[in-house]
Amino acid sequence: MPGKGDKTDIAEPDAADTTAPDESGAVDGQQQPDAALPDTADSAVADEDTEEPEAVVPQRKSAKAEVGRRVSVSLRTLLVSMLVTALLASVGTMTWLYVGEKAKLDRQGRQAADNSHAERVALDYAVDAAKIDTKNLDAWKKNLVKGTTPELREKLNSAAASMEQILAPLQWNSTAIPLAAKVRSNTNGIYIVDTFVGVETKTVQAPEGLQSTATYSITIDSNHDWQISEVGGIGAVVGQK
Repeated sequence: MPGKGDKTDIAEPDAADTTAPDESGAVDGQQQPDAALPDTADSAVADEDTEEPEAVVPQRKSAKAEVGRRVSVSLRTLLVSMLVTALLASVGTMTWLYVGEKAKLDRQGRQAADNSHAERVALDYAVDAAKIDTKNLDAWKKNLVKGTTPELREKLNSAAASMEQILAPLQWNSTAIPLAAKVRSNTNGIYIVDTFVGVETKTVQAPEGLQSTATYSITIDSNHDWQISEVGGIGAVVGQK
């Protein structure tokens, strides 16, 4: 034990051994945690939360592309449908016009053919009726009623008997050639045809012969086998002297 007069040396800490933290808060030889830097694991989690998974992005792009293709196909289909509809409408209109025009032309063609037939029937009859030879009046009488209706035939037979009394004394001899025939009217298939016949007539009073034009108005019923139902102008031939 030390005595009272002895001094006990108390070792003071060496200044060199005393370590003070630097401005960064780190003590020599020790790494202090940096409070300013975020934790790496927490940062990765935050990045995962904010960024979409890489597999989702292509899927969304693919979905958008599919929608775009569908819209494009729909528009194209609509345009094609509209064009087809317009084409069908145009074809339908043209067909309707063609059918209508064809029907009109067919009617006109039939009407022209019927008119021509009526004119031929009338002109043939008129020529035969204008040919008179007192040496063979029976042939004339036969031609006079040829192709006529029963009612008209009866009238013509009666008229021929009366005319025979005039033709025989005059020694009537006439020849005829067709000139023209024209349909005057057509009402429900009843044709009235004006015919013109060139006639040369010789009689005891005019042995040199006389030239004349005989006009006949002939009514033809196309509804009854084109029979002649009325004749006007027969007396005009007999009136020539």
